[in-house]
Amino acid sequence: MTVETAAPETRPFEADVAKLLHLMVHSVYSDKDVFFRELISNAADACEKLRFEALSDASLMPGEAPFRIDVTLDPEAKQLTIEDNGIGMSEADLSEALGTIARSGTKAFMERVAGSKEAEGSHFIGQFGVGFYSAFMVADEVEVVTRRAGSDQAWRWRSDGLGTYTIQPVDVAEAPARGTRVTLHLKDDAATYADAYTAESTIKSQSGHVPVPIWLKEKPDAEPRQIADGAALWMRPKSELKPEDYTDFYRSFAGQYDEPALTLHYRAEGLHEYSVLAFVPESKPFDLFDPDRAGRLKLYVRRVFITDEAEILPRYLRFVRGLVDSADLPLNVSREMIQESPALAAIKKGVTNRVLSELEKLADKEPERYLKIWDTFGPVLKEGLYEDYGRRAALLSLARFKTTGSGSEWRSLKDYVANLKEGQDAIYYAVGTDLDRLLASPQLEGFRARGIDVLLLPDHVDSFWVTGGIEYEGKPFRSVTQGLADLGKIKLTEGEADSADVSDEVGGFIAFAKTVLGDSVSDVRASERLRESAVCLVAPDTGMDRQLERLLASAGRAPAPSKPVLEINPRHELVERLSRLSESETSLREDAAHLLFDEARIADGEAPLDPRGFSARLARVLTRAAG
Repeated sequence: MTVETAAPETRPFEADVAKLLHLMVHSVYSDKDVFFRELISNAADACEKLRFEALSDASLMPGEAPFRIDVTLDPEAKQLTIEDNGIGMSEADLSEALGTIARSGTKAFMERVAGSKEAEGSHFIGQFGVGFYSAFMVADEVEVVTRRAGSDQAWRWRSDGLGTYTIQPVDVAEAPARGTRVTLHLKDDAATYADAYTAESTIKSQSGHVPVPIWLKEKPDAEPRQIADGAALWMRPKSELKPEDYTDFYRSFAGQYDEPALTLHYRAEGLHEYSVLAFVPESKPFDLFDPDRAGRLKLYVRRVFITDEAEILPRYLRFVRGLVDSADLPLNVSREMIQESPALAAIKKGVTNRVLSELEKLADKEPERYLKIWDTFGPVLKEGLYEDYGRRAALLSLARFKTTGSGSEWRSLKDYVANLKEGQDAIYYAVGTDLDRLLASPQLEGFRARGIDVLLLPDHVDSFWVTGGIEYEGKPFRSVTQGLADLGKIKLTEGEADSADVSDEVGGFIAFAKTVLGDSVSDVRASERLRESAVCLVAPDTGMDRQLERLLASAGRAPAPSKPVLEINPRHELVERLSRLSESETSLREDAAHLLFDEARIADGEAPLDPRGFSARLARVLTRAAG
C-alpha cells in the first residue's frame, strides 16, 4: 500500500511529560545505560503481547517467523536502532503511549525528585516506569516507525524531547512487516553507544535475560549475530545460574536498578505444576503506599505472557516482583476466566505461603539480612495482620518492633514474650505517629518504672491490626493509653518508691476536677501510669484507642468522638500543692483543673479545647504567681 506524503501533525506533550523529560535529561540520571534496558524491555513486552493475542487470532502471526529484537548500529551517523516484530502500534496507540504517561505516576515522580540530591541516582528509573522517555538522555531526536500486527497502515512518531512530537502516516514499505523500530540520533557525548563493544556489553548487562532473542548488527550492512538467546531463565535449573544472572534478570524484568534482597526460584510439582521466580527488592518503590497499587507478579502459561493483573500475591506482599509460569492453566480462555480458575487459586495460595516461609527462613538463618527487608517493607507486611487472619500466626512471627527497652534494635515477639515481667499477662503497646513522640509519652512512665517493655507502633496500619482481638502465645495485646493500666501486681524496679495511697486531700481535688471539667471528660481518676508527669489522657476501658480515633477522623470515617479519661498523678508535687488550696480559692482551683486538662491534651498532640479560655486562665495563674 502506498501512502500519499502528508505533512506531519505536531502535537504538544502532556505538561507533566514535558517537565519529566527536562528532569531526566538535566538532573535525574548519573548512569545512562538504563535506556537500553527500557527500550529492549518494551520490545520484549510487545512480542509477548502479540504471542498472547495470536492465541485467539492466528492471522496476526502468519508464517513461522520467530520473535526477535534487532539492534543495529551506525557509528558514522551516530545512530542506534532497536526493532522488534511484536504487536506494533496504531496511531492512537502512539499518541497514548508516547504522548502521555498514563500509569507511571509522573506527578508523584517529579514532586519527589525535583530539587532532591537523591534525584541523581539512576535507580529511580525502575521505580517510576518512565521507560521509553529514557531515550532522550542519550538522543537529540527519537524516531519511531511502527505497524500494528494485522494492519495495513504504518506510522512515524518523531520528537526532540523539548515539548512537542509529530505523528504522520508512512508507506508500509518503510515500516517493519509488523512491530516497532526505534531510531536514536545520538548526542555527541553518547556516540559511544553506537560502538559494537559498548553496545553489546551494555545490552548483556542490562537485558541479557529477556525472553526474546536479541541480534546485533555492528553496521547497517553487516550480518546480524545473536548476543542473547531469549531462553527463559526461570525454566533453567538453579545449579546452572549464578547470583549475577538473577540480578541481571531482576533489573531487566522488574524494571529496578537495585539488587534483589531475596530471590525465590523453585518449581512446584504435584496436583498443579508451575515455576516461580520472584524477588524482594532492596529498595522501597515510591508508590508502595498508593491505595491503587497492585502486585507486581506476572502470570505466564507455558512461557506465554498472560497478565500482570492476576493478583497472585495478597496486597501486603505487593512489593514482591517476578513471575509465575503455569503448565496447567488453559491458554484459550479469556484473562478474566483464568483469574477465576481453581488452579490459579491453588497457585496463589502456594506462592503466598512459600514467600512467607522463605522470609521466615531468612529471619531465622540470616537475621541481619532479614532486618533490612523488614526495615524497608515492615509497614506493608503488617497490613496482613489486619487483612489475612489465616496467616496471622506466620506474620506475627515475622514481625519486628522497636520497644522502650530495645533502643534502636528490632525485637521479635518471641524475644518480647521470653522477657515478660513476673505478673505481666499482656503484651503492651503504644500507638502514635513517630518513635520520638511515642518515647516521650507520659503514659509510659509507670511501665518504665517497673521495667516493662512496651512495643512502639508508629505506622498508620498499627492502629488497626492491634484492635482485632489479636494475641501471641496466649498473651493479648493491650494499649498503654486505653483503660486502667492495672500495674499494681507488677513490682517496681529497684530504687523506685512503691505507690502510695491517695490522700484525702488529693482525692478531694480529683473529685473537684471531675465536677469542674464535666462533659469534657468521661472520668478523672488517680493514675498508676504516671511517675514524673502530672497528668495524661487515656481512652476509656471500652472506648476506641485515641490514635485510631484520630486516624478515622482525618479520613472522615470516625464515629462521634469519645470523651477521654484524665488521669492525675497523686504523687506529683504540683497536684499535692493544688490539693492543699483552700475552698476560698475556688476560682484558682477551677483554673488549675482546666489547665491540667489542657496540659494533658497538649502532651497528647492536641490543642486545648478552648484556646482563648486556656490563654485567659494561664494569664490569671501567672499573674497570681508573680504577685
